[in-house]
Amino acid sequence: MKRTDSAFKDELLFGLKAVRESILAEVLALPVEAHDRVFLGTWSVMDLLAHLAGWDVTNLQAAKDILDGLLPEFYDHRDSDWRTYNAMLVAKYKRSDFREQVELVRDAQGQLLDFLQTLPAEDFKRDTSVRFKGIKVTIARLLQSELEDEETHFEQVLAFRKDL
Repeated sequence: MKRTDSAFKDELLFGLKAVRESILAEVLALPVEAHDRVFLGTWSVMDLLAHLAGWDVTNLQAAKDILDGLLPEFYDHRDSDWRTYNAMLVAKYKRSDFREQVELVRDAQGQLLDFLQTLPAEDFKRDTSVRFKGIKVTIARLLQSELEDEETHFEQVLAFRKDL
């Protein structure tokens, strides 16, 4: 049986919320001295959290752009693994205080999810004629990419915590 648009939306939003809660639970269980320790390329936990908040802000604007038939601005920064854009997000959204960083991550996702909840389910997969290098850009695709990225980051944080 084919999944309805409404079920797809609910599952996607639930997945985003659940994986973020899992990441935050692991991060909050880390000892304080681990917060600034590099464990992921050049990133610490604080950098990873800034990355997550930045992509929530990015995807909030991107969803609005897609609904307006516009290619989201962040595509102007596409390079290998989004390195340049990710570095910009970390620089912009990284805080010096751990609790403030966690709050920013929660707030940014809350704003994204609140907006997405207001959208009709069919808008997630709707073709608004937005393309990047011939590939259809939809809200669903952006959010699925975010979910996959965060699932990977969850596994990375788990491994980091286990290795401490």
